[in-house]
Formats: sequence, C-alpha cells, structure tokens
Amino acid sequence: MSIFTKIIKGEIPSYLILQDDYFYSFLDIFPLVKGHVLVVPKIETDKLFDLPENYLEKMLLFAKPIAKAIEKSFYCNRCRINVIELEVPHAHFH
Repeated sequence: MSIFTKIIKGEIPSYLILQDDYFYSFLDIFPLVKGHVLVVPKIETDKLFDLPENYLEKMLLFAKPIAKAIEKSFYCNRCRINVIELEVPHAHFH
C-alpha cells in the first residue's frame, strides 16, 4: 500500500482540497510553491499511463477547477501540471 493510498483511506492525515469517486487531491507536505497540490487517483497504479483510459480522461477535468482556484488564490503566471512519479509508486499529478 502506497503512502497515497494510506492518505486516501485516512490512515495518514492530509489537508484535503477536493475529492470525488475517482480522485483525491491534497496539499503537498513539501510544497515547491504556495498552493502546491497533488491529484491522486483512488486506485493504486504505479505509472500514470497504466491507468484505465477513463481515469486519464477524468483526471484533467478533475484538476481543472483546482488549477483555477490556485490561480485566483495565489500570485502565479500560470498553473501547470507536472508528472514526476519518482518519489511515490502511485500515479499522480503535481
């Protein structure tokens, strides 16, 4: 079980931003900038492109209102998505 699965299950505390049936988003504990959010699918999959296609489609749509809220709440030129996936074996966006 990855640390993200433990966060999703409530076994590890997090600052929840938004969740639905498919995804869970929360503030990064080591933020690169203010408002640094992680978007994580609720199914544990190591690599982003191993997710089912319907998850890939929904993940961007789930992240969109979060990005818009970040842009309104913090000074930034633009909100972007990073897919690094080296530190935790669970697909996610930064």
